[in-house]
Amino acid sequence: MMKTQYEHILLDAAQVPIIAGTTTKVIELVLDHLAYGWSPEELHFQHPYLTMGQIYSALAYYWDHKAELDQDMERRLQFIDQTRKIITATPLERRLKARG
Repeated sequence: MMKTQYEHILLDAAQVPIIAGTTTKVIELVLDHLAYGWSPEELHFQHPYLTMGQIYSALAYYWDHKAELDQDMERRLQFIDQTRKIITATPLERRLKARG
């Protein structure tokens, strides 16, 4: 792990920012914030194992590295979309689709 200038944020071996003392990636918390519009207080309610300091530090890291992290989120979404195209439907999915 490599320290950053953010008290609660470390970079792992792949240079992915994570919240110190956890396995939670900054991007996971940011996605909750963006997708649901959750405030820092709501993020704390949903993730009680994080301190408010960790949450604010993760959000500050995001806003200071927004372009880079937004690009990472987009890359991850594209990977998911490509994977879904490759994977064939399970027998259950095919039956459910056939029923409409």
